[in-house]
Amino acid sequence: MAKVLVPLADGCEELEAVTIIDLLRRAGIEVVTAGLKPGVVKASRGVQLVPDITLDAALQDSYDMVVLPGGMPGASHLKDDARILALLKKMAAAGKYTAAICAAPMVLAEAGLLQGKQATSYPGFLDGVPGVTVSASAVVQDGTVLTSRGPGTAMDFALALVEVLAGGDTRRQVETALVRP
Repeated sequence: MAKVLVPLADGCEELEAVTIIDLLRRAGIEVVTAGLKPGVVKASRGVQLVPDITLDAALQDSYDMVVLPGGMPGASHLKDDARILALLKKMAAAGKYTAAICAAPMVLAEAGLLQGKQATSYPGFLDGVPGVTVSASAVVQDGTVLTSRGPGTAMDFALALVEVLAGGDTRRQVETALVRP
């Protein structure tokens, strides 16, 4: 079974975080949520999220994928955390998946993971980043890097993550159970 880390920072976009966590778990994927600091994470719209563990504890384990929810200032907090940047570089060096939605692709860019790649983000967050081909697609996969636009694309993004980690059949099962049009 695949194992995914979802770091949670104050000011993250709750719709994205919860959608990612929920759909991956529906697919039978092990998801670990980790707060940048101990305690409750207050998301961008005031929803309080309780991470499973702290980031320091989470870093003692290994993962098949790291997924970064967007939202502001949550994505800035992720970008400013040296532990997150080091983890992303380690994942990329090991050929493992990294993923980010909304404002969070800027964190992947900061870690150097978008150089020479196609990616998408919330409008404006990747503008002017050298070496990145910015797309307006809802979800973009370029090798082991997946990116998505924002809250409105969170379900498409999460389903793409399911497909990468558990295959097309599992994605279809999860999507059918959601009664998506």
